[in-house]
Amino acid sequence: MEQDWIWGLIGGLLIGTGGAVYLLANGRIMGASGIIGGLVDGSGKDTKWERLFFLAGVVLLPILLMPLYGSVDTHVTNNIGVLVAAGLLVGVGTRIANGCTSGHGVCGISRLSLRGIVATVFYILAGGISVVLFRHILGII
Repeated sequence: MEQDWIWGLIGGLLIGTGGAVYLLANGRIMGASGIIGGLVDGSGKDTKWERLFFLAGVVLLPILLMPLYGSVDTHVTNNIGVLVAAGLLVGVGTRIANGCTSGHGVCGISRLSLRGIVATVFYILAGGISVVLFRHILGII
């Protein structure tokens, strides 16, 4: 029996705990797009170091944990064009939705935010439609 769901559960619990700690400690939502956006557009100058440390943790922690897990098969495509297009589309989508999965899905739903719940429903639907279209119909991914 595959145990991947356990790692997903543990990861979800860690993200949820991180979001709760971030909210309790800082009084702000742990939305990655908002944290990055504040650095890019300059609106987060007063919390620049907090944002940089958060992003450093997001990037460095998986690198530090790699010796414990060896190689991990993520099933990500090797097509660089698809990866770049996906990254750009995610970036545009988070700006349009005023948030990302961590902001709306984790922190928004846990606070019973109607905006977070609606946004989450729509990005889950968009993701499902994208998988059907690009994987099963077009065969790109």
